[in-house]
Amino acid sequence: MTAWRGAVTAWRAAAIAASVAVGAVAWCATDPPGSATAHESFRICLAARSRPEKEQRAEYDRGLALADKAIAANERDAIAHFAAFCNLGRRMQRDGIAWDTLGSYRRLRREVDRAVELAPTYVDALVGKGSLLRETPRVLGGDPVEGERLIRAALAIDPDFAQAHIELARSLAARHARDEARAELKGVLEREPPDSGDAAEARKLLAELGG
Repeated sequence: MTAWRGAVTAWRAAAIAASVAVGAVAWCATDPPGSATAHESFRICLAARSRPEKEQRAEYDRGLALADKAIAANERDAIAHFAAFCNLGRRMQRDGIAWDTLGSYRRLRREVDRAVELAPTYVDALVGKGSLLRETPRVLGGDPVEGERLIRAALAIDPDFAQAHIELARSLAARHARDEARAELKGVLEREPPDSGDAAEARKLLAELGG
């Protein structure tokens, strides 16, 4: 794979993972505490998408700078590493393909790896890493089997985590287990408010799978 093709693929994987990171705001009792700076960084990542287009890049930069500050203060702050993953991934998604995409992707992977290493029961990080592994080609370190295992591990901790069910459905669909994928999505629609973002995402994917 050429460097440019690798950059394209890495960017696409980052876009998927970043979307999960933004959607995965499901506080769980097993989540790590994190510093105030780390939480502020993550808050910025979540809020930046609703800001005007011209302001988003600066917000992600600010969020990433705060994540870096939190990591420098305490390298074992899992929330800080996940906040770095969130801000960097969303910034990559916003900016599109650039010559440094592979380098940014490598850092994206390091940050989510470290978040899971430090907090093995952190459901957001488990789903973020699982989705990244599922979307990334094997030549760049992808592993769809391990990705699905991580998503299932998140659901074992928090069975009501809608985004994890949606990501599991994507994983099942990718390996042609379409009936199982539909069942996961129908479960989301039964549990989530009809006007929620999770329900809209589940309906869209269910339609793609033929209902």
